[in-house]
Amino acid sequence: MAVTVESYLKPEVIRQVARLDLRAKFIVEGFIAGLHASPFHGFSVEFSEHRKYTAGDNISDIDWNVYAKTDRFYIKKFQAETNLTGYLVMDLSGSMGYTYRQELTKFEYSISLAAALCYMMIHQQDAVGLIAFDRKVSQSLAPGSKRSQLGNILSLLAKLKPEGTTEIEASLHQVAGMLRHRSLVMLFSDLLGEPESILRAIHRLRHAGHDIIVFHILDEAEAQFPFEGMVRLEDNETHEIIEVDADAIKADYLEEVEQFRAKYRTDCIRTRVDYVPLHTGMPFDKALMSYLLTRQARA
Repeated sequence: MAVTVESYLKPEVIRQVARLDLRAKFIVEGFIAGLHASPFHGFSVEFSEHRKYTAGDNISDIDWNVYAKTDRFYIKKFQAETNLTGYLVMDLSGSMGYTYRQELTKFEYSISLAAALCYMMIHQQDAVGLIAFDRKVSQSLAPGSKRSQLGNILSLLAKLKPEGTTEIEASLHQVAGMLRHRSLVMLFSDLLGEPESILRAIHRLRHAGHDIIVFHILDEAEAQFPFEGMVRLEDNETHEIIEVDADAIKADYLEEVEQFRAKYRTDCIRTRVDYVPLHTGMPFDKALMSYLLTRQARA
């Protein structure tokens, strides 16, 4: 049965998520409120209003046209633009196509999250684009803020298929080279690779001034290991099959998963990257709402 883009955009998610402001942390209005001038003066600012000149103000900000009419000094006040540019960055590795007993694979779960975020950004008149990668960036859609962009992105998402191997570090370095302006980068991946190398690529994006949200998505079975007895496990990317005693390895496995997540969580906190651990057994709309509310409260 063909998958329609509408199936990824549930009405309850639209109603809930549209009320939130994803930009709360990203926008610098609060930061510049106490400064004499915007740090983005002449770049990403817009004229707001006038105020009287006071000692210490920058003379270059005086509106001489107003002075000619009133014989008084007034300063032009500026504010940061409220619009931002976001990129949905999707991992197309074969492992993202895995599901044990859930309705959605990790990739389909990611699409549900991405669709909700895309809808919200378009609703806020923010520009949003799409980048998908496996061993390298294989698909990209330039950012746009028109209503038609939502359909463009969802149509492309519905056509993407996770398969084969991936090079997350190399692909993220390629993404960093593609971004010309400060952006909000939303990464959807199971991050199955060498954490140190993947984090190096995330650091590069962060060092370039981008705001980053890492949605770390595992299958419920990967996160909770519900298996019993002897089981055959297959690697989705290499197709290697191993047979293990689930009862004997469960405790060690869960400890490894926790350490795996903790590595990303600790590093992301240190570098001010938002880290969101999820698994496919979690209702994605509730998980997303909880995260966005936390993000908004921190701003």
